[in-house]
Amino acid sequence: MRHATALLLHVRTQRPHAPAFQRELDALNEAAVLAAEAAGLRPVLVPAAEAPAPRVLREAALASVLVVLGGEDVSPALYGGPEDYSGAGHHEPWADEVSAAAIRARVASGTPLLGVCRGLQLMNVALGGTLVQDMAGHTAHAADPFVTTGLHPARAAYPIDLPHEVRCTHHQAVGALAPGLRVIARAADGTIEAVAHHRAPALGVQFHPEHPDVAREQLTPLLTGLLAMDSRREAARATPA
Repeated sequence: MRHATALLLHVRTQRPHAPAFQRELDALNEAAVLAAEAAGLRPVLVPAAEAPAPRVLREAALASVLVVLGGEDVSPALYGGPEDYSGAGHHEPWADEVSAAAIRARVASGTPLLGVCRGLQLMNVALGGTLVQDMAGHTAHAADPFVTTGLHPARAAYPIDLPHEVRCTHHQAVGALAPGLRVIARAADGTIEAVAHHRAPALGVQFHPEHPDVAREQLTPLLTGLLAMDSRREAARATPA
């Protein structure tokens, strides 16, 4: 039987212009690999900026679950935002275009999808939403860039439990919510921390469940929860009316 796979879509394997950022993302990606394995999945890391687009889209379509991981700010061209916003840095428009196409295909096919931080932002943009381009003061400026914050679930129930305390580091967030998405959790300051698609088993989180300190406790259950949602949907479709 074919082993269930998790395609972990990140941006790139090398950043000579930002070696410290590369090390930070490598640590997060390595923890995501271990968390996927703990969920019984075979993880496949693919760099969207370096791999041929046909390969990215093919593997994204075939994977049991697609996970779009963090990285640079989303290219403003994808949502009509200005290029000269506060805190603007390096963008990866090619990776964004390919990742957005993979996201739209997963939503259209109704197959499991998880967006993490930049992945959530790409989900929102790919489906027609916008971003808050600079969340001044929302990221810790210290040796550890992650801040711990509490989640406040929205009133509408969601079949996957979200953690109560999460690790965050970002200066962008969801602005106008894309059609088809609903908010399922916010931070204390109102920042959207989690969204879900109304039809597909697609979840986006602003926080970092793949942080090495919490990946087994937070990312693994999110992956197994999405797969369980998909199995229930498949069973319901197969049941005669």
